[in-house]
Amino acid sequence: MDYIIFMLSMAALIYGAHLIIIEGERIALHYNISQFVIGATLIALGTSLPEMAASIAASFHHKSDLAVSNIIGSVILNISLVLGVVFLLAKKISPNRDLFSKDSAWSLFPIFIFILSIYDGKIDFFEGFLLLLVMAAYLLFLSKDAKEITSEIDENLLKEKFNWPKSLLLLAIGFAFTVKGADFAIESASNIAKSLGVSEWVIGLLLVAFGTSLPELIVSIVAALKNNADMAIGNIIGSNVANLSIVLGIAAIVNPLHIDVYKNLFDISAAVMVSIMLIFITANKLYNKSAGIVLLTTTLLVLYHAFSKGHL
Repeated sequence: MDYIIFMLSMAALIYGAHLIIIEGERIALHYNISQFVIGATLIALGTSLPEMAASIAASFHHKSDLAVSNIIGSVILNISLVLGVVFLLAKKISPNRDLFSKDSAWSLFPIFIFILSIYDGKIDFFEGFLLLLVMAAYLLFLSKDAKEITSEIDENLLKEKFNWPKSLLLLAIGFAFTVKGADFAIESASNIAKSLGVSEWVIGLLLVAFGTSLPELIVSIVAALKNNADMAIGNIIGSNVANLSIVLGIAAIVNPLHIDVYKNLFDISAAVMVSIMLIFITANKLYNKSAGIVLLTTTLLVLYHAFSKGHL
């Protein structure tokens, strides 16, 4: 029964996040906010809403392992799985924007601060606040650089007549689905961990992280098939920065996050390594199927380690 609850709650969480993003776009357009600014903000925050809801819910229920492993797993899967699939499916990737100097380098800032923060096995309120400052710096950077950011604004939203009651209702529904979906997802994930005899860390790393990464995976695959993989890469970079800064930061502010660094060193190291791989790929413009194979191989290695060790 917990498996069914988990799948339904993840679906509700993702659907709720989708409603919030769409209505956010609609309201911003109504107030004539630049599409570039909308795109920049959504790149940083939009696709991270499921991770944010899940990790905040886990932190609220004092489940640090689920909160942190969801973020770590999302960073790993976003780069190794999602970008790996994008590189394999896309016919050609030739970004006009310099993704190395203007995007991927940002993904290292929050992960370095994360490493420094977990040295004592805990991320507390103050360290969570510092992570939020990193996100503020990233948003400031995006706002200054917004004209170069590629984003897709739904054309139907531009044509629709704005309706405040409808938007507020859909926003309320979106928040309700996201919040309750996250609550049920975390509770059922915890029960699944107990029934399987594995740690909540491995359930968060694999099950919850995969579920919350589905929006990035679906959006990126569609973008790759439409030969618009540039946007997919930018979305992944922005999502990872948001996961490691604002998502982790808010979760730590809700409750201190306790982390067994030694026990989970492989997964933490994997998140750092895939981030460095992303920088190497963008620096050398290795947007090809060979890089995709290497990234997917990394995914398999992480999965093999998680299943073989089980984090018991």
